[in-house]
Amino acid sequence: MPKELVINQTLNECRAALVENGEILEFLMDRKLENNSGIPKVGNIYKGKVLRVLPGMQSAFVDIGYEKAAFLYVDDAYLPTLDEQREMAKLVKKRQEEQEEKIRKGLVIPDELSTLSEHVDMKLRKAECTIESFLKEGDQIIVQVSKEPISTKGPRITRHISLAGRHVVYMPFIEHTGVSRRIENEEERDRLKEILETIRPDGTGIIARTVAEGQSYKVLKNDFNILVKIWKDVWKKVDKARAPSSLYTDLSFIQRILRDITDEDVALIVSDDKQNLKEVEKFVMKFLPSMKGKTKFYNEDVPLFEKYNLDVEVERGIDNKVFLRSGGSLNIDQTEALVSIDVNTGKFVGKRSLEDTIVKTNLEAVKEISYQLRLRNCGGIIVIDFIDMEKEEHKEQVYNSLVEALKKDRAKTNVLTISGLGLVEMTRKRTRDTLTRVMCDPCPYCEGSGRVKATLSVCYDLVRDLMKILRKTVATKVMIYAHPEVSARLTGEDLSMIETLEETFGKNLTIRSENNYHIEQYEIFPQ
Repeated sequence: MPKELVINQTLNECRAALVENGEILEFLMDRKLENNSGIPKVGNIYKGKVLRVLPGMQSAFVDIGYEKAAFLYVDDAYLPTLDEQREMAKLVKKRQEEQEEKIRKGLVIPDELSTLSEHVDMKLRKAECTIESFLKEGDQIIVQVSKEPISTKGPRITRHISLAGRHVVYMPFIEHTGVSRRIENEEERDRLKEILETIRPDGTGIIARTVAEGQSYKVLKNDFNILVKIWKDVWKKVDKARAPSSLYTDLSFIQRILRDITDEDVALIVSDDKQNLKEVEKFVMKFLPSMKGKTKFYNEDVPLFEKYNLDVEVERGIDNKVFLRSGGSLNIDQTEALVSIDVNTGKFVGKRSLEDTIVKTNLEAVKEISYQLRLRNCGGIIVIDFIDMEKEEHKEQVYNSLVEALKKDRAKTNVLTISGLGLVEMTRKRTRDTLTRVMCDPCPYCEGSGRVKATLSVCYDLVRDLMKILRKTVATKVMIYAHPEVSARLTGEDLSMIETLEETFGKNLTIRSENNYHIEQYEIFPQ
């Protein structure tokens, strides 16, 4: 079934979903609010000022005009000379040949820029090229945002500038010719590489994106020329600009969607906002002529996302528990740098044998896991706890299914094989915040812990504090204020804690329920 791009506008919020067979392949959201208008987006270029250089961490903090300093790691900060780049490329090639002889313990599913790291590896720089040797506090440098601010962290930046067009990526500082690893046909890869070599000037880099497959020299050349012109305009501003300042802002939200996630398989682009539709049609006219006539304005009474049943999918994307069709379930827990996914059989009991039930649940879980990772934009280290399987062929089957399912993902992933404990360790590249953090705030009641003390635990905490006060005070009356559930438990027939304490200490204890109290909150006042 062909893909459809669905764009919904609700006041200042714009949501876009790439849909295939009712499944969300990509979900992106942008909110134009006063407090996020200055958030550095991936692709933006700044003239920054180095605030601190940290030799112990081999990194630096750079002021780019955002409230939080941007983080610059040594590998992203070092700009090798052309000779150094060519020497690095030889070393990388030699290392790859050595690695091919080793047993593969996992599989890397590349993204479009993976070809660059396969060519030039900054870790191969000379030992004396430490960050303090080429950067110092007060330096003004040109940087690009590679990762947006996430949670409490500021943006991550790089000095390896890359400008993404519809079909190619231009790199003014790194010499390299590459073709997206997502293009698997070797003849097509060779054809594209020959074209790119004729387009690329010495000392610069160019990468053909996945959508470049089948495109002509003219199309690729025009795309490249536009990017070169953008870079020349940026470079003209460098001398005049005072750090920190913005030199280049990447495309608008709608334009980025059309550039990055729309391909030839998209049969229809639907928007419920006329202004957004105009922007879509303008971009299509200039860069996507094959999509001409495939746009549609939606003005029915049923909301657009509801029509496509996408609101339900988004809600599933922020739940900790996701149910599988068979009756099994996934428990997805996200921490600062790690996502853990636990697979359970739940209500699914199978029909033949226990092993058969387990394999079927794991295989169904694989599809849902890859879907949820894309939808939630989970990144960093991901650990999947599959239900233990006894047979090696079943483990291999589940692993291969996971790898195949992850090939739909635009993000780079590295998947290790199933361990003896039934775990899969993997990493997924993330450049923006997760869906949960964008759409949700930590619970003000439990302060983000996900739990509160049991009523009985609070009762005993209160009693211990009360006993300390009763031993010291000379007052004959004591007032206690607590949550209604705590009050009821303290005076209940099963515990009768208050009566016991009155008899022990010879005091008059009065307890009052306060509906507006947190369940863990209580106050004690001797009178």
